[in-house]
Amino acid sequence: MSGADRPWTTRDMPPQRGRRVLITGAAGGLGYETALALARAGADVLLTGRNPAKGQQALARIRAQCPAATIRYADLDLADLGAVAAFAARLGDEQEALDLLVNNAGVMTPPVRHETRDGFELQFGTNYLGHFALTGQLLSLLRRGKASRVVNLSSGAHRLLADIHFDDLQWRGSYKPWQAYAQSKLAMLLFAFELQRRSSAFGWGLTSNAAHPGYAVTSLQTSGPRLGRSRPHPMAWLTRLMQPLMSQSAADGALPTLFAATSPEARPSGYYGPQAMFELKGPVGDARVGDKARDPALAARLWGISEELTGVTWPNHQPSFV
Repeated sequence: MSGADRPWTTRDMPPQRGRRVLITGAAGGLGYETALALARAGADVLLTGRNPAKGQQALARIRAQCPAATIRYADLDLADLGAVAAFAARLGDEQEALDLLVNNAGVMTPPVRHETRDGFELQFGTNYLGHFALTGQLLSLLRRGKASRVVNLSSGAHRLLADIHFDDLQWRGSYKPWQAYAQSKLAMLLFAFELQRRSSAFGWGLTSNAAHPGYAVTSLQTSGPRLGRSRPHPMAWLTRLMQPLMSQSAADGALPTLFAATSPEARPSGYYGPQAMFELKGPVGDARVGDKARDPALAARLWGISEELTGVTWPNHQPSFV
């Protein structure tokens, strides 16, 4: 997306020195690659995750490649709203502002229904509600940031299987793994667009956009489907067969996120992803947005319900001070 002559890469990233960055789910996969690229570009990066051992390993790997990197790790479990609130409060005590929030963490298609600590279906609670609560509780820090951006990770699944099932958001009636995943990713895209509408209306000064990685090979495709299953998925052989043809590396999968997070060309309410093979792989460009994701009434309804579910109420006016 850097021009007709060549695709956008991390070489096209502007310098990030001094930029204060928070990435969720950054101990591995897409989050790790995003953190590595931003650290190389000079950003002050805070990785978060649920596994302290993996977090420390990620720090060591990044420091080995970028000895001068300003980078640290903190525990953050998005499946626990109490932990999210405590984390946000600590961060508010530790630093004055935040320039970039990458809402990356997620879980994908556990075969049986699991719940978060607060009783939400695991994918909706982790992928969406945890990030909704976190972003709301970090709003003051983001408003104090310099040209602050929020990047939400969505998925092509938001177009194919998704709806917001207001009659059963938590899938207590009949749990369908892929539909539940798609709902969570549609919710993330609705959130990104509605956040931009509200930022523009209330003067928050944020750029909110979204990205998806296509089919990037990470542990996401295996860790979620193994939850509650003692044997490999019966179709695992098909995934192994098709993966080399249809997938790309985690580093390539992180490029749409990095474009959304850093490029001067990235627009408010933009949505970016790979351009080849039905948006599964390839160079970064504008991703297709499903009709439901474009619906402001749907987004506003989801926002109101999300405030009720999380207990995180966003300001509905422009405050006189930050």
